[in-house]
Amino acid sequence: MPPRLQELILCIHQTLLPTLQIQSDDPHHPVVVGFVAKPWRCLGAGNYAAVFYHPDYPEQVVKVYAPGRGGIQEEHEVYRRLGIHPAFSECYYSEDTFLVLKRLRGVTLYDCLHRGIQIPPQVIEDIDKALAYARRQGLSPHDVHGRNVMQAEGRGLVVDVSDFLHQSPCFAWEDLKRAYWWFYYPVFRRLRLRVPYRILDWVRSGYRWFRRVWRRSPR
Repeated sequence: MPPRLQELILCIHQTLLPTLQIQSDDPHHPVVVGFVAKPWRCLGAGNYAAVFYHPDYPEQVVKVYAPGRGGIQEEHEVYRRLGIHPAFSECYYSEDTFLVLKRLRGVTLYDCLHRGIQIPPQVIEDIDKALAYARRQGLSPHDVHGRNVMQAEGRGLVVDVSDFLHQSPCFAWEDLKRAYWWFYYPVFRRLRLRVPYRILDWVRSGYRWFRRVWRRSPR
């Protein structure tokens, strides 16, 4: 193990984990992060875990799973299968409650809509190709939505792969692509509207409700 990585792991155990407050109140919503010791910063939170970084280690992030939330071994296996690919992060180290990952810099598509940042077609094409690559590695891309993908300098990145071992059908990415080509590209791209988070959250909740009803409805 490289000495720099050893230093980071020691720093995690000594300064991040002892006082970190993180909990999962609802499996369908991001975990709640309370206290984070300085100079650690929280970069974001998903439904299982939150991601932190230390300014002395700018190229790595630490993904900490909330108590009671499983799946860390599965996520480590996903990264093992993915290997090195420009659209995905890499896993440098794992323990029972956290992963050390390569840091991906960019803006999520969710935040692009909120900030009025254009999303070029190349981003969608890059993500599509990355998901096809994942399938060739025996994985099943799952829960790929606007908060789990980013753009960086006009290229697409996949941020969260924690559910890529799930075998159940998932239409999130195909639905997002459809919305991009049908609504965003011909209309919103030109207007550069800044969409409030409350509206984005409403759309996200409405989509989840629609998918539940659609799956239960007779075809």
